[in-house]
Amino acid sequence: MRKIPNFVLLRAFEAAARLQSFSLAAHELHLTPSAISHQVRALEEGFGRALFVRSHRRVELTVQGRRLFESLARVLDALEACCAEVNLAPSGQVLSVYCAPSFAVKWLGPRLPDFMKEHPGITIRLSSGAEPLDLTQARQVDVAITYGDALQRPGVEVTPLGKERIVPLCSPSLKDRRRSWKELISELTLIDSTVSQVTWRDWFAMNGLPMPARARPSFDRGALSVSAAVDGMGVALETTSFAERELARGDLVELGAMAFKHIDREMHFFSQRINEKQVDKVKRFKQWLLERVRSTAGGGGDALRVRASPSTKPPSSG
Repeated sequence: MRKIPNFVLLRAFEAAARLQSFSLAAHELHLTPSAISHQVRALEEGFGRALFVRSHRRVELTVQGRRLFESLARVLDALEACCAEVNLAPSGQVLSVYCAPSFAVKWLGPRLPDFMKEHPGITIRLSSGAEPLDLTQARQVDVAITYGDALQRPGVEVTPLGKERIVPLCSPSLKDRRRSWKELISELTLIDSTVSQVTWRDWFAMNGLPMPARARPSFDRGALSVSAAVDGMGVALETTSFAERELARGDLVELGAMAFKHIDREMHFFSQRINEKQVDKVKRFKQWLLERVRSTAGGGGDALRVRASPSTKPPSSG
């Protein structure tokens, strides 16, 4: 049997911790404050440590209580989501998608409403993370979209999502019309994306320019670099896929589009288990995703190709 305290005690603790009040927890759970107090006390005795610091009018979590509450809240959220799936229509399906954070925010998220309209019977459950996901182990996830590389595993098929255009992006307010872009790029603040596989050194070398020797602010997400560029902090070297809206609105411009060479590289990869290729929800999402990639300007639709992964080479740092 699992070593889990009585759920009634955990429920009382979670409500009291969330509401920071035994009285409010009692009202929510249709109990008396005394009952909540006794249930929390029983849980504390089971753990052998205090979970609350009690005062006359309020209660506060101890360090151990805070740790338990944060973990328990996540577990209850997941449990609530699982129960909600049971209430779906008989034909309803839930697709669990794991996605690189910036791709989720800047590219996939804005397009998901279209998918939901086209496929009302499929409910998307989206999670994000910077690390590649092993679909042979993470059985709770149906498909993954990863940055930089995808884990090569037997039974997993990987589809590159095409070459992306990587260029310097900056606020139009930084353009000095009296000076050339080549002059400006040597003086403007350069913004680093620390997880990017394309660096400023790559870009300056491609364009035959000396790399400026000065400090550079850095961010660990491409979406944050794009946001900093919009705010006028400096120049971000990022894929235009992350700046579609900002470019369309004129919040960003491609620095020296006619003066510099740009970098084309495969940056994002779609992974699925081979034995689930014919699962309806997976087929529909993959088809929709690839159609959107092909229709995106600069999405590199011609570069799309599928490669099954028979090997077990070690994962990239991604």
